[in-house]
Amino acid sequence: MSETGVRTAEPGRRRPARERLLAAAARRFYADGVTATGIDTITAEAGVAKMSLYNNFSSKADLVRAYLDARHEEWLAMYRSRLERAQSPRDGVLAVFDAYADHAAFAYERGFRGCGLLNAAAELPAGDDGRTVVRRHKEEVERLIAGHLEELLPERPDDARTMAEHLAFLLEGAMARAGLEGDDSRLRHARAMAAALLDRL
Repeated sequence: MSETGVRTAEPGRRRPARERLLAAAARRFYADGVTATGIDTITAEAGVAKMSLYNNFSSKADLVRAYLDARHEEWLAMYRSRLERAQSPRDGVLAVFDAYADHAAFAYERGFRGCGLLNAAAELPAGDDGRTVVRRHKEEVERLIAGHLEELLPERPDDARTMAEHLAFLLEGAMARAGLEGDDSRLRHARAMAAALLDRL
């Protein structure tokens, strides 16, 4: 996977128009913002005609939703990769933090700007379907943390849910600060804080 959330094609093969459009949209939406990025910019960067965009997406809003879905799937793939190396429920919680740090480590065109999902959601109006995609992603992240904590604290389900919310807030706060500061040091610090909290359970 690339920073765009779209699988890269085999060398020597030209990617389908839909993939090129999604890759171009992902680069531009993350670097410049959803509102500031027009259809003409995306089609020019993707090297396709405007009609090709409308053959693949019903509207810019549809393209934005596809971008958000792809970014969610990309994060899940990174989390699953980290989880394969986890030896315990504690490691599973920390795999969530590591997956966020992995996203921050991409070679973004204009540097790391924080969570691409939240950045996009901040530009979308209340009630927009794209905001629902982002909300579901954040809820899933918290559920994943909660699942690991329930394994760690099988006799204390209420404590597991409370700690999951606490760690989700820690993670999101660290991601916001990391985006403002343009590097992953806040995420690494948040992971260390999470590890210390887990060790006290």
